[in-house]
Amino acid sequence: MIYIKIRSYAVLISMLLSGITGSTQQLPDTSYDPVISSKKYEQDDGPTIYIDRGHRNFHTRSNRYLPFAHILKKDGYQVADYDGTFTIDKLSDVDILVISNALHHDANPPFVRPTKSAFSTKEIKTLKKWVAAGGNLFLIADHMPFAGAAADLASAFGFQFYDGFVFDKEGSGRIYFTKKEKMLRLSSIVDTHIDSIQTFTGQGFKIPQNATSILDLTKEQQVFMADTMWVFNDQTRKFSAEKLSQGAYMNFKKGKIVVFGEAAMFTAQLAGPQRRKIGMNAETAHQNYKLLLNIIHWLDD
Repeated sequence: MIYIKIRSYAVLISMLLSGITGSTQQLPDTSYDPVISSKKYEQDDGPTIYIDRGHRNFHTRSNRYLPFAHILKKDGYQVADYDGTFTIDKLSDVDILVISNALHHDANPPFVRPTKSAFSTKEIKTLKKWVAAGGNLFLIADHMPFAGAAADLASAFGFQFYDGFVFDKEGSGRIYFTKKEKMLRLSSIVDTHIDSIQTFTGQGFKIPQNATSILDLTKEQQVFMADTMWVFNDQTRKFSAEKLSQGAYMNFKKGKIVVFGEAAMFTAQLAGPQRRKIGMNAETAHQNYKLLLNIIHWLDD
């Protein structure tokens, strides 16, 4: 039962990642325009937030993260692309850096484990040094292969990624985190104005001792460690997601880092011929944009 449900959704995602165009393409929902009642800055008065597009990122400012950028601009921030490799010289002018769903430069479907790192050893050392000196990093890495591609970078900060998928008992990756169910934790980022958050199929990860989880997975979810992306069978290794997180944050020396294991939750997309709403534009994810703003505000403070 789980296998069938997962595979039906897998067809669409596999086509998207293969670069197939047409009616199944995942497009940004440019009509999504939530009201921000109290803006952080006047228009263009805020600092510039850089979104990585130099590592074969599935989500970039001008494409699938267009709604992500739009919300930040409405809040007064400026948004720009980060191109190329991560170097100290180029990062010296960056205050907040977003990395979403990066891949190794020669990664192509079918994606199989082990997944190659999207970042060189030198880049990882550079990013760690940059955050330690006061940089602010928002790292987003979805299900396999994105989790594996960012695993080495996450490990440099003490986070352990699992290059797999998180599903509930019904085989769905759409997970609802609520304060009522004690899966959404009140914190410096999750305030009293946020009661529920939805994610759209991601990974689960272990957090270091000094980090704070925002989205707590439970025994009601499982991690599926598929050897090939979206291929599941009786031999697929799986284990409980209890005590794992899908979103966390921490201070790191003079800087800050926020880590999330799902990317669609921070954008608004239209998928498939029916133009299904996936992300912040989904009716059940109407508070997700508030979480995005709170994350950026915490990194900015």
